[in-house]
Amino acid sequence: MSGDNWQLYILRCAGGELYTGITKDVTRRLQEHQSGGPKAAKYLRGRGPLQLVYREEIGSHGDALRREMAVKKLSKRAKLSLIAKSAAMPG
Repeated sequence: MSGDNWQLYILRCAGGELYTGITKDVTRRLQEHQSGGPKAAKYLRGRGPLQLVYREEIGSHGDALRREMAVKKLSKRAKLSLIAKSAAMPG
């Protein structure tokens, strides 16, 4: 299962909006979003600079999709709480 290394990430836009996505390579995906190119999410174009504020190791693609949907359904307040809890964790 070497391909099971999906991650969920949350980006904060310049205006304070939060964007949630999944990828196997968060660094590459952030660069794609920052560039505003064809692989960037349309929602994020013109909303930079973007800041990576949360990252979570998931495992399989299916699990990552389910987690992404669950996080996207959270209120902004709940997402901010998730971000704050992860920032407070050591390591």
